Amino acid sequence: MVLASRVEAALQAAVDRADTPAAPPLLAKALRYAVFPGGARVRPMLCLAVAQACGDDQPAISDAAAAAIELMHCASLVHDDLPCFDNAATRRGKPSVHSMYGEPIALLAGDALIVMAIERLALAGAVAPLRLAPLIGTIARGVGAPHGIVAGQAWESEPNPELELYHQAKTGALFVAATMSGAIAAGADAGPWRALGETLGAAYQVADDLLDAVQSAECGKPVGQDALLERPSAVATHGIKGALAQLNALVEQAVDSVPPCEGAQDMRALVRLTAMRLAPKQLARSAA
Repeated sequence: MVLASRVEAALQAAVDRADTPAAPPLLAKALRYAVFPGGARVRPMLCLAVAQACGDDQPAISDAAAAAIELMHCASLVHDDLPCFDNAATRRGKPSVHSMYGEPIALLAGDALIVMAIERLALAGAVAPLRLAPLIGTIARGVGAPHGIVAGQAWESEPNPELELYHQAKTGALFVAATMSGAIAAGADAGPWRALGETLGAAYQVADDLLDAVQSAECGKPVGQDALLERPSAVATHGIKGALAQLNALVEQAVDSVPPCEGAQDMRALVRLTAMRLAPKQLARSAA
């Protein structure tokens, strides 16, 4: 089964457990709406790709890890769009969850997705129980405080946050969780995979800053938000040309950071293929 199919099947299984006749109907609809259809699923695909590069001897637990990563990401998007943060009317090219179902249901849906992620890991843990604790710890660090995506959101409420710390928490932390979780799920040493997650996360955040700055429809969400909300960004710090140069350098660094493993060649090819889609298309064309 290709990686994308594995990700979607794992997410479907997770959401199906919450979408039953006994569930509050609006909450059940909001959960499904928040997860499907998804975006590029970059983080869970990266998790599974690392697992495959490391042997993927227990696909059930690597599938659960990938689903948990994406569910945490979806939860962060639901909360990020709320009026108390970005007040975003759209996400992934459609109305945001709070725009469709109201703020209370959106808040609860985000909370439920976080719990759903942990449940996915717990249910799969019997397959390889010694891997469960490090998986939960790794994903928790990528989501919570002091360095996870929750901290990244909190940095937006601080005056003059350091750009690198902000980006590492807001975006990089979950990419690190994805690469390291893929290795843990496959029974491999996670340490060598940290650099790939850190570098890809940094690249994705710079790309997101560029998309927002050039007001590209590729975002699938409101653009111009960084300037409007006076948030730190790579474009504000380095300008568009400087941010684009930084993105290109990070892509090369990410390719070079793939550690030696049986699937290293395929992994490097995947990193390059994924990275080609990062920069806003109009910038890529003008640079060419």
